[in-house]
Amino acid sequence: MKIAVLTSGGVDSSVALRLLHREGHKLTAFYLKIWLEDELSYLGECPWEEDLAYVRQICDEIDVPLKVVPMQKEYWERVVEYTVAEAKAGRTPNPDVLCNRQIKFGQFYEVIDDSFEKVATGHYARAEETDKGFILRRAPDPVKDQTYFLAQISQKQLSRALFPIGKFVKGEVRALAREFNLPNQNRKDSQGICFLGKIPFADFLKHHLGEKPGEFVGLAGGKVVGEHRGYWFYTIGQRQGLGLSGGPWFVVKKDIGKNIIYLAQGHQPDEVYKSEFKVGPIHLINDRFPMTNLPAGRAGNQLKVKIRHGATMHDCRVDGNRIILKEPVHGVAAGQFAVFYYGDICLGSAVII
Repeated sequence: MKIAVLTSGGVDSSVALRLLHREGHKLTAFYLKIWLEDELSYLGECPWEEDLAYVRQICDEIDVPLKVVPMQKEYWERVVEYTVAEAKAGRTPNPDVLCNRQIKFGQFYEVIDDSFEKVATGHYARAEETDKGFILRRAPDPVKDQTYFLAQISQKQLSRALFPIGKFVKGEVRALAREFNLPNQNRKDSQGICFLGKIPFADFLKHHLGEKPGEFVGLAGGKVVGEHRGYWFYTIGQRQGLGLSGGPWFVVKKDIGKNIIYLAQGHQPDEVYKSEFKVGPIHLINDRFPMTNLPAGRAGNQLKVKIRHGATMHDCRVDGNRIILKEPVHGVAAGQFAVFYYGDICLGSAVII
């Protein structure tokens, strides 16, 4: 099979490449250059050089051709502008979700020719063809599972996607990296946003939006309890990094017109929790698996939702654009994605409003 392999210099995509090579497929590796030169020069970082060096070394060892694809312009227009605009509007954006839909499984598909039967990535997820089309399944590693970030891709995009490491847990992928003697086998996993690498998201926001000092106000008494740097640096449910004494304090509301951030105090304040929330239009990965017509009653198989990346899912039901939760949850942030599951099938997602 002729396969395009998206490589990043990390362990996961490198193991994916080597697994496909071992299976005997005809491979071409691609490295998407999405680093933003202005940000890197301003912040004094140039992380893509190390990434690309690892990719070149791994490809050279197995004689797989490598192509570097510049996509800074597309990334700026489709992901970065959205990220900045959402933050300025007081919401909590998720650039990685947009990156997958718009760039890795979107614009990149337009760059390569149709002779590539599949596009492989190092995501922890599983694509499965059924008699009803393709479905996206969670990876067996609940912590590393990345279906949350893939929940906006289309049926057409998924039909061409291949996830070679999706059936493994992280420890098994690390073991394969040692077996293949990869030069990056001990490299730490990336924890940041895809186009920023090691650069803190707060530094990126400061570069684009600056700082705008305002007041932290206690929700209960209406008293000013401190000063913040600008509402776009904080997200609903946030507890860390507020720099306040007498806590714990939690961000519960923003008034972007007055530049006020409202806080609740206490270990588990009721103001932090929600029993329901609203979403925008729901995107289904496969419209033959509608959320309103799912079989009920099987153990473990009922509609669930994630409100952020991670292993935690919550029982829910959908009523129009209202998501009604069985138990209240903490930190529901506008702008983030609500991602829906039935068993281990990722059904789709919607933006929290």
